[in-house]
Amino acid sequence: MSCAPDLKPRVYLAGPDVFYPDARERGRQMQALCAELGLVGLYPLDGDLSAQGDAPLSLRIYQANRQLIQSADAVVANLRDFRGCEPDSGTVWEASFALALGKPVVGYLPRAGSLLERMAGQHQHGVDAEGCTVEDFGLPLNLMLAHSLSAVVVGPETGLQGLRAALERLRGWLPGAAPP
Repeated sequence: MSCAPDLKPRVYLAGPDVFYPDARERGRQMQALCAELGLVGLYPLDGDLSAQGDAPLSLRIYQANRQLIQSADAVVANLRDFRGCEPDSGTVWEASFALALGKPVVGYLPRAGSLLERMAGQHQHGVDAEGCTVEDFGLPLNLMLAHSLSAVVVGPETGLQGLRAALERLRGWLPGAAPP
């Protein structure tokens, strides 16, 4: 972990929250909650885009978010259904990158139930509209993601309540985190 004993643990806040019209306000609220819990919240929109000079904006965002994740002690990922029944692919990448770096990752999603249950109405007998099998292992997410995370916090919490539950769960893996 990169956290020194006298510094607050740094948590990267992954999720599709950056796509909302009020994304900056959401970020401030998430960071305020982190501060309340003795953590420093790193919000993707706060990354330094100038470090990559004239690179295309998409590449500057990618590099800035990679740097934030690398500087973090852990990641908390909003894994709610996004544009369908699966989490945002960018959020999944961020969680996977953190896992590859050996950082704890806690995911949260507001809807309880297995992936198959959450896809009710979008499959018939475990087969989707394209004829693909919908996995049925009783997990809330794809098995590769569900088994990779340090913990998955499942609803009915949404928004900041879900983030709070995930951050509280994460604290056990962070040296220097303030007690609850």
